Parts: sequence; structure tokens; C-alpha cells
Amino acid sequence: MNAQGSSPQATAPGCAPYLELLDTLSAAIAPLQALHQLAIDALEPTVQDILRSGSRDAEWIERILSTIVTLDNQEPRTGVKQRLESVMDFACGSGSLLLNVRKRMGSHGIGKIYGQEKNITTYNLARMNMLLHGVKDTEFEIFHGDTLTNDWDILRELNPAKKPTFDAIVANPPFSYRWDTSDALADDVRFKNHGLAPKSAADFAFLLHGFHFLKDEGVMAIILPHGVLFRGGAEERIRTKLLKDGHIDTVIGLPSNLFYSTGIPVCILVLKNCKKPDDVLFINAAEHFVKGKRQNQLTDANIAKIIKTYQYREEEARYSRRVGMAEIEKNDFNLNISRYISTAISDQEVKLGEVHRRLIAIEAEITKAKDKHNAFLQELGLAPLP
Repeated sequence: MNAQGSSPQATAPGCAPYLELLDTLSAAIAPLQALHQLAIDALEPTVQDILRSGSRDAEWIERILSTIVTLDNQEPRTGVKQRLESVMDFACGSGSLLLNVRKRMGSHGIGKIYGQEKNITTYNLARMNMLLHGVKDTEFEIFHGDTLTNDWDILRELNPAKKPTFDAIVANPPFSYRWDTSDALADDVRFKNHGLAPKSAADFAFLLHGFHFLKDEGVMAIILPHGVLFRGGAEERIRTKLLKDGHIDTVIGLPSNLFYSTGIPVCILVLKNCKKPDDVLFINAAEHFVKGKRQNQLTDANIAKIIKTYQYREEEARYSRRVGMAEIEKNDFNLNISRYISTAISDQEVKLGEVHRRLIAIEAEITKAKDKHNAFLQELGLAPLP
């Protein structure tokens, strides 16, 4: 500023035309910005109604998965990471799970959001959802394409040094999705080290796709049908390699009938490239729910218990247990939770002395009652009870 309080640029010769141009541009842009905001205001109620109608199952999924991936990968007990440079959901639907991760990190705690969605209508909904929640178009990238065939160009990079990787990966893909396998897919860099998932169930194909793009210090949380824990064949080979390589960190069993679309029980798998504990944490939350009219529900307390158990790697009888690899290997790398956490209620110890005393007391009461009753019968001239 000069002595008169005006800026030197404002009084410099030749600046006036440029300042006038800036004023003109600002005046032209203002109505467009107002129109953009008007469109958002008009669309928001409709979009929110659509999201609410399709997200009855989603809230508890989002809370658990988004919390897990935002905790420190090596020491979850230390709390939320300071920053995530990138988060990915390869079956993002309307994008609500990605937005939940962003909400937990804060708008300045996350770099860029990446999502992929095959359904064109849902893809468009995801993009609108981002904008409606204040995410700038430079802060997210949603791609329309098939995850299993890897249509997205940025994920097809063959040079390992240039391969995109993500700090956090979350997903709720279609359960037991039928897919077309081929020789080309068998040689795909995402699958060739583990093998292809069977045609009848692409669950492990989705998992391996996401895991391939996970950073060394990243965390992946994916919800899958319970069958991935114990099914044989190709799935057993994939599961065994993931376990032997030390990538499966936590298995969380959830109640059946949590979804409107299916009543099958589901689980959450937490995967890491570099995990600190040399064991697998099993959490049996299958019996911790509230029964609803149409579907079962997880309460806030149920959700908080799952997250706390994961965060502090707590062990609790009939609920959670840390299992070493030697025991898992003895079970042929079967991750069925019932093999590691017993839910049976032990028989109560019978105290014979106390039972005997109670029987004597009952017998005495019976004799007393019968004698009284026989006295009444005698007064009436009737035969007594034997």
C-alpha cells in the first residue's frame, strides 16, 4: 500500500483495462455461480430421498468400515491417522461410504477420493452426491466401468513404480457375483499370484483387486458373505496364500438377516500389507444385535463394541480371540469363526446337597397339604387321599 492507502497496482499505468476485464468476468461468472447453487439446492432433496431409500443397510457398514481404515494401521490403539492421501472404493455405489471416510478425517485430512461404479445411474448419483456434500471436482474422481475387468486406465499401469496405490480401501461389493473368467484374467497382475476366484462367486476377485492397489502402510476393509471364510477349492487356495503371507489381520463375523436384499450372514475382512501382530483377531459379533420386524439391526453399542475390540485387539470369552498361525494351519486355513471361538454355554454345576435339601422341604410341604386336605374330606364323610 502507498501513503494514500491505495495499492500501487491500481494506479500503475496500463492496469486499468485488465482490471475492467476482471470486473467484467466476475460479473459474468456471478450469475453462473448462482445458477449452479440453485441447481444444487433443487437437486439435493431428490438425491437425498434416493440415497435414504437405498441406504437402510448402509449406515452400520459405513460406520464400521470407515472407522477401521482411518485408524493407524500398525497401532490402531493410537487413534485416527493425521491424514489419508487417498481413499478408494471400487464398488462405490452412491459414494456414501467414501463420504463417511472423508467425514471422519475432516475435509483437510484427506487428499483425494477415488471410486468406481459399473451401474451408470448409480455412477451419476455418486458424482452428484460428492458435489452436494461440498467435495470439489478436483478432490474426487469417480469412474464408470467394470471393476473385475479393470476398465479404468489409471489402474492398468503395468510399471510397478507408477502403479497407483491407496492409503485406505473400503468396499461393499455384490455378494457371490457370477463373473466370466478367462486365460487373460488368470494372467492378470491382480490375480496371478493367488489364482482366480470361481465363476460362481467373485468375492475373492473383488478382494484381490482392491488389495493389489493397497499401499504398504494402508488398511483395507471389505464386507463379504460368510462363505469366504471356509469354502474350498480355488477360494481355499486364495485364502491360504493370503494367510501365509500375513495379510489377513482381522475377521469379524456379523449377524444374519442384516440386509433387506439377502438374509445370509456376512463378515468383514481387514487386510494389511504389513501388519504388526503375528496372529489373526477373530470377533464373533453374530449374536450381538437387536431383532427387528423385517431385519436384524446393530445398535450403537454393538457397533462401538466391534470397533473397540478391533482398535485395542481385546480378547473376551465367547466374543473375541487372537489366534496364532500355527492353530490356523492345524485347521487347514479354515477361518470359520466357530472353530476358534466357542459360543457354547457351559453346563451349570449341580450342587447335590442343596438339591437334596430342597426336595426334602418340598416333600414336607406336600405331606402337610395332604393332611390338611384329608381333614376336610373326613368332615365331609369322604374317603381320604392315600
